[in-house]
Amino acid sequence: MNGAVVHAYSKAKDGAVQLTANFKVREFACQDGSDTIFISTELAQVLQKIRTRFGRPVTVNSAYRTEAHNRAVGGSATSQHKYGLAADIVVQGVAPKEVARYAETLLGGKGGIGLYVWGVHVDVRASRSRWNSTSGREVAVSGF
Repeated sequence: MNGAVVHAYSKAKDGAVQLTANFKVREFACQDGSDTIFISTELAQVLQKIRTRFGRPVTVNSAYRTEAHNRAVGGSATSQHKYGLAADIVVQGVAPKEVARYAETLLGGKGGIGLYVWGVHVDVRASRSRWNSTSGREVAVSGF
């Protein structure tokens, strides 16, 4: 991992806890229904900046994933979702490429940004990774 501050939460006990002005713990829960949720403070802050910049709702399609769920959805063995460092998001009414470009300004020389037809993957890993999967095939890119 990268030294990021990651907190463990219980969906049942902490689901309604407000992480930022617009995001609650439950939005980061694994889709397999498990109770434990790991969330990076930095990730929540980055998503809040995206929400504030565009002034539109941000839907978190996938954030924390258990190992089993990550495997079930075909996630990478090194997926940042497993550590609470990643989120797949859609910003209502905003083109994914525009969201990726703004995320680039927030993450600079670190973190991961993946551009997809459906939205954007954002993560706060220590290293830098950028890719474009809009063609259905993942292609490394230098940035957005």
